[in-house]
Amino acid sequence: MQITCLPRASYVAVKIPWRGCPSLQGTASQEEDREKKGEMPTAIALASLSNALVSPLWASSRRALMAPAALACALAAAPHPCRNRGRKKDICWVATKKAPLRRSFKAEAIAVESTASALANGYPEYKRLLPCPSQNQPPRVEHLVVSEEGVVLDYISKALHLPPLYVADLIHFGAVHYALVCPKPPPSATPEQVQVFKEVTDPSVLQKRSSIKGKTVREAQKTFRVTDVNQIVEAGTYLRVHVHPKRFPRCYEIDWKSRIIAVADSYVVLDKPAATSVGGTTDNIEECCATFASRALGLETPLKTTHQIDNCTEGCVVLARTKEFCSIFHGMIREKQVKKFYRALAAAPVPVGIISHYMRPVNVAPRLVSEESIGGGHLCQLEVLECKEVPWPNVDVEKSYGIEYCEWPSKDIAYECKINLLTGKTHQVRAQLAAIGAPIVGDSMYMPAAVAEMCNPQINPFGRNRKQFTSEDGRMLAIEEWIAQHGKEPSAAIGLQAFHVSWNGGNCSYEAGAPWWQCATS
Repeated sequence: MQITCLPRASYVAVKIPWRGCPSLQGTASQEEDREKKGEMPTAIALASLSNALVSPLWASSRRALMAPAALACALAAAPHPCRNRGRKKDICWVATKKAPLRRSFKAEAIAVESTASALANGYPEYKRLLPCPSQNQPPRVEHLVVSEEGVVLDYISKALHLPPLYVADLIHFGAVHYALVCPKPPPSATPEQVQVFKEVTDPSVLQKRSSIKGKTVREAQKTFRVTDVNQIVEAGTYLRVHVHPKRFPRCYEIDWKSRIIAVADSYVVLDKPAATSVGGTTDNIEECCATFASRALGLETPLKTTHQIDNCTEGCVVLARTKEFCSIFHGMIREKQVKKFYRALAAAPVPVGIISHYMRPVNVAPRLVSEESIGGGHLCQLEVLECKEVPWPNVDVEKSYGIEYCEWPSKDIAYECKINLLTGKTHQVRAQLAAIGAPIVGDSMYMPAAVAEMCNPQINPFGRNRKQFTSEDGRMLAIEEWIAQHGKEPSAAIGLQAFHVSWNGGNCSYEAGAPWWQCATS
């Protein structure tokens, strides 16, 4: 088997040198800054044939899944083609041989395949993904270009030396994606790697592939989930395998029936727990609110998401039972006919009234806001209806709900705010409250930056006391330094609850139960 190491962030990676049993570290922020310590980068600057391809293919490489510890150690000890190349963090191209075409290989057979059989075939021991562990592994995403036609499960298993059971579970989780045509390699690729890309995407080769006839290159580069372990992938097909998708152990701890607020013919209203995803992630559509609520209600047709709230936020979420209602609800959101009210537990007092900011138009976390429109920022508005003093949750309460320590200087009094969300931008409440010096309790992303600004008011290039920059390079450097003051995305709950949602002129109105900080003190 010929192996050529690609430079870091290459597009066709299929192997990353396994670094033993990695520390069980969760994700660092919104898929958006998790690779700062030598892990795979969040986004890769590709000179792609399709600009639209870059974000969905590479921004998702920060997700993580924790396989059983026994599997992690077994994989760590397994033979690896790149192991003797030193401690490189490079991604590698593996020119794999043709995998046997086992068209009769059925999912049912995979589910009952014995451990002994897997070991006999040279694969590490594997005991499935459940029970779900309490922590995540560092992210690992592999990129393959199929050299010869084969069954997708067989091809991935052999190329990545992964147990067939494991690959089958990854497909079930929605962690395997494919595109008919792969993206163009980055400028850092070697001539040999560029040559391989040219061979599989040469027009004369593409013209012979019936699967892409009538499609543009952009259309052929669109990614889809692999949903069948027996799917046949032809030569030239691009595969992205999230070997460690992000896991959500909280899903298995919840009494989901008790979280159902209302069930109607066309929708369901759920009191979403913190530390869960509403509709899943790029690499895990199994462990999410929509899936578990559907099972709790015994629904044959899975519920569909109509809107999102952050994983660390709890409260009202509307899930559609039909495509028609999903479309209708999206329309009502666009027309601002859906009202949402939040409870926020802030670390400092918040003035009553309308708070306005402009959010930097960059679709990555942390979301940066300023009082003035800088660089075409998006208007963010919320109305604080009331703000009252409440006790700061004690250490035992914070521990029981997984509230993260964020070095806030005073933890005697917190401030519970009732907020009317006038615009609905990602992280809006969190970013706006942090910008006025009142970050949300437990918000490990925004509170550290607020603390840093308290110590040095000029550090925030978007704040009232910002420095005046004489060059664009100086301003961009200041922005990078400000982003570095932010922490990682919370892994559990923060002091934020979407406690009310209503539409249709208030005829449809629902509220969540008491937030975690009230339950803890009641």
